[in-house]
Amino acid sequence: MIMIIKSLHLINYRNIENLDIEFDQGINILYGNNAQGKTNILESIYMCAAGRSLRTHISKELIKFGKDSAHIQLIVSKGVFKDKINIHIRKNNKKGIAVNNVHVKNINDLFGTVNIILFSPEDLMLVKEGPSGRRRYMDMELCQINRLYADDLSRYYRLLRERNTLLKDEKADDVTLDVYDEQLVRYGIRIMDERQKFINEINLKADLIHRDITKGKEELEIKYIPDVSSDKYGKKMLESRERDILYKSTNVGIHRDDMSFNINGYNGREYGSQGQQRTICISLKLAEVEFVKEKIGYSPILLLDDVLSELDRSRQMYILNSIKDIQTIITSTGIDDIADNIGKRANIMYVENGDIKK
Repeated sequence: MIMIIKSLHLINYRNIENLDIEFDQGINILYGNNAQGKTNILESIYMCAAGRSLRTHISKELIKFGKDSAHIQLIVSKGVFKDKINIHIRKNNKKGIAVNNVHVKNINDLFGTVNIILFSPEDLMLVKEGPSGRRRYMDMELCQINRLYADDLSRYYRLLRERNTLLKDEKADDVTLDVYDEQLVRYGIRIMDERQKFINEINLKADLIHRDITKGKEELEIKYIPDVSSDKYGKKMLESRERDILYKSTNVGIHRDDMSFNINGYNGREYGSQGQQRTICISLKLAEVEFVKEKIGYSPILLLDDVLSELDRSRQMYILNSIKDIQTIITSTGIDDIADNIGKRANIMYVENGDIKK
């Protein structure tokens, strides 16, 4: 069974004034010149999955210039069931989110209503850039399928912010820090356990895909690199206390975790070519699709944001040939290469100045 976005309605979102889109359950292609609104459409879908933009933390930047508010409405179906997500963004107030006309007070209650796998040009940098993107990758996927993980993560980062504020304000004493540290360790260990299980599963799937892409020439190993082991978490927090007070921040914990990608035993970040690093990212994203499908019982929705233009022909073809039994929304500046392979089975829409022209 597959999850399907049936329709999307946008009002005053970015450069889009008023737009209604109906999607096919298979492949949907949004094409057109740069800066016409293609990525804005995918961003609004991401908003409905994550409750926030991937490109900005300032909500008012999502509102069309000269307007006071923006609105997103997305309808998604899972078999015979349908959910309606509404997000209202105001310049001077917090954004409002509702699912089936019920206000969502906690953003974690939104997770899982629509499950998406987003693959963008930035994801092609996942291997070579810093660890924050790799932590975000783990957290986004786990939050969509595991409500308890999302709650633990929220609590952990709230405690971390409070602890850092105490350190900056020089109001931290040992008794107060003991209380914070005990809670951070408790939530941190639970988060570490889920991250480790996730990486173990995604590693097996990604390795098989990677071997297929490289015709058996390369083996991929993905490892979770926790900042501290669970059995030494509390001890390391205590040992770091003087340093934390000196630097006014928390220097031990899951907010410093990372991942590594090894090709045939060598670190892909340090020794992998650009092509190898991109193949790792493709393997990772396609493994995500299988992982989510197993966990929720539905195929998630795949969003490919202009990623095909960044890849060579063989990697493009591998992705396009892998799109089966999953709703896919692709953005691209052109459709010649895509249309040659999937044009007959795609819903093609031309995007110009924030509007759709078939």
